[in-house]
Amino acid sequence: MTDESRPPSTPRTAAVIPAAGRGVRLGPGAPKALRALSGTPMLIHAVRAMANSRAVSLVVVVAPKDGAVEVKNLLAEHALPERTDFIVVPGGETRQESVRLGLAALPADITAVLVHDAARPLVPVDTVDSVIEAVRDGAPAVVPAMPLADTVKEVEPGEKGAPEPVVATPERARLRAVQTPQGFDRATLVRAHETIAASGEGATDCAGMVERLGVQVVVVPGHEEAFKVTRPLDLVLAEAVLARRRAHDGF
Repeated sequence: MTDESRPPSTPRTAAVIPAAGRGVRLGPGAPKALRALSGTPMLIHAVRAMANSRAVSLVVVVAPKDGAVEVKNLLAEHALPERTDFIVVPGGETRQESVRLGLAALPADITAVLVHDAARPLVPVDTVDSVIEAVRDGAPAVVPAMPLADTVKEVEPGEKGAPEPVVATPERARLRAVQTPQGFDRATLVRAHETIAASGEGATDCAGMVERLGVQVVVVPGHEEAFKVTRPLDLVLAEAVLARRRAHDGF
């Protein structure tokens, strides 16, 4: 068979889940990603959310530096889709470094990459699929996002608890609250991590790094259940969502 007559290779998508953070806003104890949600660690819910998409063939979990073995054992203890492969790698000091280490672990044939917060354990598969579809249709960077319900004020930051003067009121109709998974053409995301230097604690948003390259980022509809579990009240909401799924969807 000549090169011209060979069918094109099927594009493969991997998901990178940085899960090396401590999650201090949920209080002391285990890292946030390992906190239990309906008896199962949030990380497992997040891994399943990515693996539930038939387009995701590999999930890379970036574990705490001293917790890679624990995370590997955790994945082995829970039922995960057999069609999906899983890799665990040690993370770095910042989210940006952890994502970069996850990217470095990808096989050469991966063409598209999702980056997903372990603290967003309940993102529906339809949202995951819509991000992947947009990347495969040619968008170099895609983020799911929701319209804002609240009016937003830009302020001059002051000391914690002190009154802060308002400097602007952005037009709410033009604003979106960004979620994950964020999807990327692999080469674009790798270039962003190679060329955009981290400042302070590092970048918190891969799409923002891509924007700084001058590359267009597009938004697709997010979902209200893809919220980030950051504070104790978020855990209560997440438990309620899971209870509703069990009651209505057999989840």
